[in-house]
Amino acid sequence: MVVGGSGVDTIVRVGSLPVPLVDSVHVGPIEEWPGHTGGNVALGTRALGLRSALLDYIGDDWIGSQVRERLAKGDVEFAPLISPAGTRRAVNLVDASGRRMSFYDSRDPAGLRMPRDHYLPLLRRARHVHLSVMDFARHLYDDIEALGVPSSTDLHDWDGLADHHREFALRSDVVFFSAAGAGDRTGAVMAEILREGRAGVVVATAGADGSYILTREGGPDPVHVPATVPPAPVVDSNGAGDAYVSGFLYGRLAGRDPLECARLGAMSGAYACTAPGSTALIGATELLTGQVLGSGS
Repeated sequence: MVVGGSGVDTIVRVGSLPVPLVDSVHVGPIEEWPGHTGGNVALGTRALGLRSALLDYIGDDWIGSQVRERLAKGDVEFAPLISPAGTRRAVNLVDASGRRMSFYDSRDPAGLRMPRDHYLPLLRRARHVHLSVMDFARHLYDDIEALGVPSSTDLHDWDGLADHHREFALRSDVVFFSAAGAGDRTGAVMAEILREGRAGVVVATAGADGSYILTREGGPDPVHVPATVPPAPVVDSNGAGDAYVSGFLYGRLAGRDPLECARLGAMSGAYACTAPGSTALIGATELLTGQVLGSGS
């Protein structure tokens, strides 16, 4: 079960980042792709053969209809509530190498809460719940813990300091975040999450530099897992981190150890980079046989 994080990305392809400060920049066709972090994880895990459900707020608008259509095509069980603020959006600038810069529209109204009678039936069925860092999602933790359902979250570019992310970091069993936000403090942030929270596994993703894994059973230093070379030219890195999470959780639910889960995550993330707008979803056969590999990792 995935909680929160659906919306639509508007993809603008530019020659390079940063974009020159001029009045007008000519670009290729501007595209729109439903997804966002929670939607991408739900779609990615479903493509790997897991039964996936997404609970979220969307708007009663044409953007929300795109989200519904994409999830239906991906065979994800979708249980939306209507937000008066409308469906979330993002504008992503993507350069020729596939790097991106995202302008995220966080439009949820303050004080938004998901009713317990809406999420409890699905939560009681869940083997695992993945929470996006939407403010309303944090209020599910008491019920998640009471039911004993394992949980995970993706903090994205958390710097280790911002209060908004801290509860997610300390109350999830598996924590993902991007090393880009914490920089040189990445190792210290990983150690703090293990020391102060309930997580048994912390994963810091680092794009082309791979990822770093720290566990309670391992040593004091994060273990580096190399990135996988994509099997085709990189088109778009949108959704690569979400694909990594999908591959990792697939491995974890299959009982694999954290390092093997990280390798599956790396392969899934690499595959995601080979098509626009988080549309490249790897299947279980390709993932487990290593057919995505461009070279060994």
